Amino acid sequence: MNGFPTVRLRRLRATEALRRMTGLALPGPEKFIWPVFVTSGTKRREEISSMPGQFRLSTDLLLRELEPVAKQGIGGVLIFGVPDSGKDARGSAAAAPNGAVQRAIREIRREFPDLVVMGDVCLCAYTDHGHCGVLNKRGEVDNDATLKLLAKVAVSYAKAGAHFVAPSAMMDGQVAAIRAGLDAAGGDETGIMSYSTKFASAMYGPFREAEQSVPKSGDRRGYQASAADLHTALRESALDEAEGADMLMVKPALFYLDVITRLREQTDLPIAAYNVSGEYAMLHATAARGWGDLRAMVRESMLALTRAGSDIIISYWANRYAELLGE
Repeated sequence: MNGFPTVRLRRLRATEALRRMTGLALPGPEKFIWPVFVTSGTKRREEISSMPGQFRLSTDLLLRELEPVAKQGIGGVLIFGVPDSGKDARGSAAAAPNGAVQRAIREIRREFPDLVVMGDVCLCAYTDHGHCGVLNKRGEVDNDATLKLLAKVAVSYAKAGAHFVAPSAMMDGQVAAIRAGLDAAGGDETGIMSYSTKFASAMYGPFREAEQSVPKSGDRRGYQASAADLHTALRESALDEAEGADMLMVKPALFYLDVITRLREQTDLPIAAYNVSGEYAMLHATAARGWGDLRAMVRESMLALTRAGSDIIISYWANRYAELLGE
């Protein structure tokens, strides 16, 4: 290979036009999913202090917020429920036909027919102990007993009109159980976007404030993937694909670019990267202190996710796509 002075790589980046021609394009708005937090009632707008620009919203106000987001061309929404009451040991309210998530799915489908509507399938926000499944007598999450409940939640979302359900509990066999439940209930056209490689991460703090879902005892390391075990983390996604997942996901995203790249090498399924609350809050805090330009940091981080192999980006930046990522 010839080197300097014959080779001058600066020729390829000398002008903006050349940089655009030879570089990777930013993902378009159609590649983004906006995660939203929905509550019961009407006219409710509750600020999430650790996530500037994000709110817990009743369905009526969520619809209002979605109008400019849909006009930007954002691909879809991922809905999380925030119950006011009714928490119990089994997270029963998660599957209520008229729950906040189910109502939001129906309303969004009617008002914004071009949006892809997804519902997060988990029990942590609905259990009185804050874990993602039911507990056994030892206080540990009972994997197999939880599967039936997750399938019930997924079916309730499908009946409400969700295009996709998104199981996030990290129970072994959850995709197969949900697929079987959906098919038995006539939901064979409802897709599954699995949180297939979801790590036990320190980056979920703001989300847990938003969802009010911090475990009352223990933690989730017994069922979420270990950041120190790449091979088992990749096996999680391989098993979910074998069980019938239509899309896979890596969560968090920015701290796990290597995992996204490795997963891209082993699957032909679409890969979603969840740009989580801690990553969002981190850039906001840096910009607020004058240590970096928010728009530049957001754009660079989204390029990184695309370069690593993500097809879809789940991000709290989605509702500001035109401002932060548009030209």
